[in-house]
Order: sequence, then structure tokens, then C-alpha cells
Amino acid sequence: MMGFDWLLAGLNQQQHQAVTYEGGPLLVLAGAGSGKTRVLTHRAAWLVATGRAKPSQLLLLTFTNKAANEMKERLFRLLAPLSGQQANHRSLVAGLFAGTFHSFCAYILRRDGEKIGIPNSFVIYDEKDQLALIKDLIKKLDLSEKRFKPASVKAVIESAKNDLVTPTLFSESVKGGWYQTVALIYQQYQKQLAQSNALDFNDLLMATVDLFKREPVILEKYQERYRFILVDEYQDTNRSQYVLTKLLAKKYGQLTVVGDAAQAIYGWRGADYRNLMSLTRDFSDIKIINLEQNYRSTQTILDAAYAVIAKNEKHPVLKLFTQNGSGEKIMVYRASSEIDEAEFVAEKIKQLVDFQGIDPTQVAVLYRTNAQSRTFEESFIRHSLPYILIGGVKFYERAEIKDVLALLRVFHNSKDQIAWQRIEKNLGKRRRLKVEQFLAEHENQDWTTKRLLEKIVLASGYLEKFDPDNEDDYRRLENIKELASVAEQFPDLGAFLENVALVQQEYSAQEKEKSRLAHEAVKLMTLHSSKGLEFEVVFIVGLEEGLLPHSRSLEELEQLEEERRLCYVGMTRAKKKLFLTHASRRLYFGRTSYQEPSRFLDDIPEHLVIREGDDFDWEDDIIS
Repeated sequence: MMGFDWLLAGLNQQQHQAVTYEGGPLLVLAGAGSGKTRVLTHRAAWLVATGRAKPSQLLLLTFTNKAANEMKERLFRLLAPLSGQQANHRSLVAGLFAGTFHSFCAYILRRDGEKIGIPNSFVIYDEKDQLALIKDLIKKLDLSEKRFKPASVKAVIESAKNDLVTPTLFSESVKGGWYQTVALIYQQYQKQLAQSNALDFNDLLMATVDLFKREPVILEKYQERYRFILVDEYQDTNRSQYVLTKLLAKKYGQLTVVGDAAQAIYGWRGADYRNLMSLTRDFSDIKIINLEQNYRSTQTILDAAYAVIAKNEKHPVLKLFTQNGSGEKIMVYRASSEIDEAEFVAEKIKQLVDFQGIDPTQVAVLYRTNAQSRTFEESFIRHSLPYILIGGVKFYERAEIKDVLALLRVFHNSKDQIAWQRIEKNLGKRRRLKVEQFLAEHENQDWTTKRLLEKIVLASGYLEKFDPDNEDDYRRLENIKELASVAEQFPDLGAFLENVALVQQEYSAQEKEKSRLAHEAVKLMTLHSSKGLEFEVVFIVGLEEGLLPHSRSLEELEQLEEERRLCYVGMTRAKKKLFLTHASRRLYFGRTSYQEPSRFLDDIPEHLVIREGDDFDWEDDIIS
């Protein structure tokens, strides 16, 4: 073992134990910032370096191509010392498969899918292709697209496929007219895919599991080839991914997975953190190793985050420790309004950058909903503070916002041909006629901007495009409601449109300087987008009941626990400084309301925080 010191150097005791484990299945519960990817790649390298596995016997599965490529590069570097010539070290991992679940399944189906009737020339339908096909089927079946929204039907079909539910099983299990009709669409959808020699992304997983179950010889071929299976972020797997890895690992039991239930935040996408616990049932000899030493954050941040996540009862929670010291206390800022909140964040960032030398690219502002970005974008523009939106589009560039603005623009100026073109293209000719009729009937009305926005959106039938039960559509509706907050601040339509145009002009100016700004820009993103990232300084904003935790989660314990995990993920992105903000009053979706501080703030021990800001007491104020 002494010959591999270069491979094991720098690992702590638990990491070393996980990397060099010589038994069967291994579950590594890896806390935030504990080096889970390091453990996974070092274990893969250790298996090859010690001769326990050939590179071609390794299967590394993850969720993004970026993560897969990073793992490959790490392996190349780790195994380089085994090569006499640095230039040839890549040959040491010849035959290794490191990729996403979907790319692996596509690889298998290209080679053996014909055994279950899938030609190797199949094409893969992306999201737009899927929606177009479903829309066509709804039309052919003479159904109302208003009642059977393509995005909603697609979401139900995807959920069924994630759970390995075929059209026949789905039809037998559902009750109620709407779902029975969706079952019919699902059946026709699969028939049309087959006729087109096409699969969608969910089919890749479902068909591979079907192939393995129906063709034991094919399954055994891949069990023999990929004897050592290593999976990253296992808490994010759905049922089809769980069954796939279980089938592959059944013969030799050489399965290594890393994950952390406390960072499971994609339940709405079908991910099921309970798969971590299911492994202990399906692999009775599984070894569990906890990685609890954090290399990212201060102990104060870790203790605060633990106080929040420890309230969850449905999954194991790791108590993390660090050698980074206790660090600074967490600042909790109570703002008087959402404007005050955004101004505080902008001013505090400028102080940190100008007087403490903090690199602005190492500062992140995290929020629960995309709609919240608007006030921070406008505040940062006022303060000449460069920013980049990660994983999202700037507020006034979002399609639904541009659509509603087009409706307002034609009311303000009926000769605005660009706005009319957008209405006809995105809303359709039928809705354009409704808008024209609305303008003819209300030409001389002197409404406030907000009142007009509410009326014209309703009259145009634009909201019929969206299904509140669909996660993506719900976010679009939130954005439209947030536009009502801007309208509330600018009652005059001309002033409102002028303000929007000025902000959009700033967008254009920033876009022209994008390459330069990238080196000095603060990051704005949702909490979901922050997973896997880390920053010197983190601001989590909008910590209020109804925002974080989100109003849609308050009635369901399972959803509330996911909101708590989401807060935990955000807190553990911070390395040195963490700011938590909330507003006493908020102009939210066009209405000013009193805001109750988030229950997550109450969970944090008082000795870990410093409180600043508005002395408003929402309970006393409401009582009085």
C-alpha cells in the first residue's frame, strides 16, 4: 500500500476508509463541502492503480456532462504517475465510461436495443419535440388545449416514466376523467414515437431497464463488463435510475454511491432521496461511511445550517465539523421593505468589495423564486454594481414579461408594430383579435398601470397558456405577478414603460461589456441553481413565511422538509460570511403585505447571529 501514497495523500480518516474499502456495496453519506467528488474519483483511481479493476470495468455515473468530464480529468491526473510518459497517461483509462445516466443508456440501446424492437438509428426527442407531438395529439383527439395543456400532459407522462409506469399500467392505475384522457394521450404518444423511431429522454432510462429485465443475457453482458459502478449525487436519482443501478450491481455488488439526503432539493423533478435508504434494504451487506469534516465553511455557518436541517425527521442528518475556525457571526438583517432589502445587499457588497477587498465574483445573492431577482437587478443597476444571473434570464428579458409588456405597449400606442408582431407570434391570432377588441372598447379609459395590466391580461386570455400545477408555468405566473409590483410603483403607464425601457437599456450596456463584467460581477441565482457551488460571501434573501419556505409547501410535511433542505444548501454555499435578510413589509405580486420572518430564522441559536435593521414587530403592528 505504501506504493500508492501519492494517491491517498491528504485524505482524512473517513475519506481514506471510503477510498480503500475492499468489501461489497458502499454508501458514502457525504455532507456539504466534505469532498465527495474527491472520494469518488480517488476510489476509482485506487481500484485501477491497485489492479482490482481494469479501466474498462469502471462505470462512473453522474447527472451532468460537465461533472462527468471533470471526473474524467481528475482520473487522468490521478493516474498519471503510473505512466512512464506524461503524454500517454490517458491510455490508462481506455474503455472507462464516465457520463450521465442518459448518455449511458443511449450507449446501451444503440448496441442492444433491437432486442426489444428499438432500432439503433433511433432519434432522441428534446423538450420542444415532445411538446409539439403532444400538442398535435391533443388536436387529433379533438381535445381542448385549454383543459389539456401540453406542458401539463408532458409532466404527467414524464413522472410516469420516471416511475417505470407504462401506458397500460398508467391507464389501469388512474381514476378520474382527466387522467384517463391523459392515459389515452400517453398511449398515442408512445405509438407515435415508435412510428418515428424516436425516444424521449425518459424513454432512454425506461427502455434500458426494460431491456435488462426482458433479456437476462444482455444484462449479464453489462454486469460482466461494468463490474465496478460508482454513482455521484445519489440523492438525486429517481426510481428508474435506482432500478438501473440495482440491476447492474446485482451480480458482483461492487456499487459505490455518494450522496447526502440533506441536499436533496429536486423532488419536483422526480428525484427521491429515499433511494439512499432503499440501498440498505436491497443490499443487506452494504457498508456506510459518513464524511462529516467540512473543508468549505466556518464552524459558525455549519452550526447554523445544522440547526435548520436538524428539524427534518424523514432522513439522516450529518453533524458537520471543520478545522476552519469559528469565523464571524451570521448577520440577520430585517429590512423595512423589499426595496430596503435590495439596497442593504447592494450597499453591503460595495463595502465588502471596496473596503475589505472581497472579490465580487466570490459574492452570491440567493433567492427562492426567479421573480425576486427584479428588485436586486434594479438596485444593482442604480449602484453601478455589475452582476450576472446564473441559470436564469434577466427579469425584463423573460418571455412572459416581454409578452405582457407588448400588451401594455399597444394600449399606450396602438401603432407599435413590433409589439403587435410579438402578440400575434406568441399569443396567436385569436388572442390578438381579443386585444384589438379590448382596445376598441376601452380606448379612453384612464386606468392605473396595475389596473390596466390586470384587465388586459385577463381580456387577452394570455393566462390560459399556463397551468399553475406545472412548476415551470407557476414560475412564469409568479414573474407576471411580480410585474404587477412594478406597475404599482408607476401608476402612469407612460412612466412605467419608460422605466422598463431604461432598465432594458442598462441590460444592453451590460451585455456589450459581458466579457469584462465576468471578472467583476456578483452572482445572482435561485437557491436551486446554487447547488454544487461555493462563495466567500453569501446573501440569502427573502427569508419569510410564504417565500422561504414557499407558500406551496406549507401544507405538506414532505415539501416543507425539502424547503428546509433548500435553505440548508444555500447556507452551506458560504465559506466565510453569511447574510440572511427578510422584510417587514413587501410589495409582493402587486400588493403590500406584512411578512412574518421565516421559521428557519427562529431555528438558528441566538449566539450565532448578529441582528440589524428595522425594529418593526409584525405581530405588535398587526395586533394594534
